[in-house]
Amino acid sequence: MITTNDEIILKKRGITSNQIEEQLKSFITGFPFLKIQSAAEPGNGIIVVSDEDRLFLLRQWEEFLLTDATILKFVPASGAASRMFKDLFEFLESKNDKPSNSFENKFFDEIDNFAFYQDLNKICIKNNGQTIDELIINKQYKLIVENLLLEKGLNYGSLPKGLLKFHTYPSEIRTPMQEHLVEGALYAASASGIVNIHFTVSKEHRTMFENHLKESVSLYEKKYHVTYNVTFSEQKPYTDTVAADKNNEPFRDKDGDLVFRPGGHGALIENLNDLDGDIIFIKNIDNVVPDSLKESTVTYKKVIAGMLVNLQKQCFGYLNEMENESISKAKLAIMAKFCEVRLNNHHSDLSLLSEIELRKYLFTKLNRPIRVCGMVKNVGEPGGGPFLTVNTDGTVSPQILESSQIDMTNQVDKSMMMNSTHFNPVDLVCGVKDYLGRKFDLIQHVDKKTGFISLKSKNGMELKALELPGLWNGAMSDWNTIFVEVPIDTFNPVKTVNDLLRTQHQ
Repeated sequence: MITTNDEIILKKRGITSNQIEEQLKSFITGFPFLKIQSAAEPGNGIIVVSDEDRLFLLRQWEEFLLTDATILKFVPASGAASRMFKDLFEFLESKNDKPSNSFENKFFDEIDNFAFYQDLNKICIKNNGQTIDELIINKQYKLIVENLLLEKGLNYGSLPKGLLKFHTYPSEIRTPMQEHLVEGALYAASASGIVNIHFTVSKEHRTMFENHLKESVSLYEKKYHVTYNVTFSEQKPYTDTVAADKNNEPFRDKDGDLVFRPGGHGALIENLNDLDGDIIFIKNIDNVVPDSLKESTVTYKKVIAGMLVNLQKQCFGYLNEMENESISKAKLAIMAKFCEVRLNNHHSDLSLLSEIELRKYLFTKLNRPIRVCGMVKNVGEPGGGPFLTVNTDGTVSPQILESSQIDMTNQVDKSMMMNSTHFNPVDLVCGVKDYLGRKFDLIQHVDKKTGFISLKSKNGMELKALELPGLWNGAMSDWNTIFVEVPIDTFNPVKTVNDLLRTQHQ
């Protein structure tokens, strides 16, 4: 099955033949669905912060910023913008020479409201000798789209989403990358004015990101009186997974070589694990808004961060107390209550545990990475959902699940998902060091049984692709997880180009 040539390729990638065998086995066995106790909702797994508590948590975060802790903003930014223009690519490939549906009509009717309008107009004049308005009058709609998407024009169809022009200001036009620089200055700057931001990017686009940073950084350092420390990394080759054919044998290209596919955003747990930060914010590259709408985002980033450092402080205090072997049963009972009420770790019956077992249980639950996740009300946007799930040790805890992890043939589970009140906008703040200041090995807290398999194609042939446990799903399964309701206006993703025409992006 694995040839000598395969071994050479695997060695270059840093992948062992045992890993390949495990991956191929996963195609055969599949992945078990997670057992759901209930969807999380306010009062049952999701915290709704009162006005009084919000002020308290804001103070907690502002006080923490005065410490010497390292704060980092982590932005997955490797995604190409091609999916954002799916409808326009379909228009190019269609037989229609003019808009024929509501999406296409909206794009052309409001084209002058896009931040990239002036750039597109210039390239239309250069390539076709006509302005956008003239091309529309002459019904040359496809030329406009070609100039936007293809290499002869702006090449937006192949660029990373983080480098597209999103927002227009009186004196500048910003990309998502620039908006993240601004956000970092507003809620993640240290007392000395250092803003640490890490972008994960694709290898082919890294130089473009680095050049864009050089063009941008001095402007925002001057405007916000900060100093940026921006770093980049790429998804590691050894996190790619082998593709399989319909018989669950390795899929090979026309030359007989193994075909590998990116392991999905779950592969980024490796990148996250490499970073030296005490508190790490995680947010997707496309979830940004103009300055006029940033207040809510900044406020609630500080709120969830304040909650994290407050809970972490209590965890660290209890763990230090547990160093004392003569700790009282009464104190252990207080810790157990904290685990259940504040950290949402539910055990069926702690009274059945001996004192030694209880101490071990509490130490294990308290001494692990912690994350506070913003959750928004479900209004039909795509995204995973917050649930209370049953773990392998029989305990129940909060998890973020995707639909692929839920048995949709089970009507009870399906109903819980379809009727869930909230969803995950990828709004996380994470504590990744233990009570002694040592970094957790985040790889040890991944549930490897939470990957999933999808069907893809290559050269017209169907293949099976294996995705690793998602970064905020199974890759963080064995973390302390707290869900907090945040306003819907903190979630403004750009999944299609027309999303940029929403009032939140104008």
